[in-house]
Amino acid sequence: MRGLIAIFLITSATGCAPAEHSENSAICGITMLASTAMIIDQLTNEYKALTEAPEGLEGTVATRAVGYGTTPATAVIGDDGTVAVEYAGLGFPKTPGFGAALVDDSSEVFYGILIWDMDPPPDDFPRIGTIADANVVMPLIGVLINWGMVNSGRCPLFAPLDSTPR
Repeated sequence: MRGLIAIFLITSATGCAPAEHSENSAICGITMLASTAMIIDQLTNEYKALTEAPEGLEGTVATRAVGYGTTPATAVIGDDGTVAVEYAGLGFPKTPGFGAALVDDSSEVFYGILIWDMDPPPDDFPRIGTIADANVVMPLIGVLINWGMVNSGRCPLFAPLDSTPR
């Protein structure tokens, strides 16, 4: 319980930070640590696991390797319903690692994929597909989270993707 209180205080403190903080500023880094700790805690709850790809997890999606910035990735849903995500940003871990598609538990809105460089949840935690870079393929899981608890308006978990044509 003390850990949750500490996480809440750290997350609340970011509300006092200036709006121009980048997602990789020190205060946003602290927020990211607190948010990812709360998300990892959900990975022990079988009722928070998704068994199929959430709506919105297709095409260009926001992804973020923990400790790095938001990167667009390409997600494709196969005929069998599994998702294959191709990541081309910085910080993709060597094994072990996994990706987690984050879905709000009340609105069922998909927000993005976080990528960790740690052991994935146990094999009995459902997989919805894979996430890969040019060298490594890792499991992709889906998890329901309380988006309001892990996301801060001043330090969003995912920066908006640039949709400007190049």
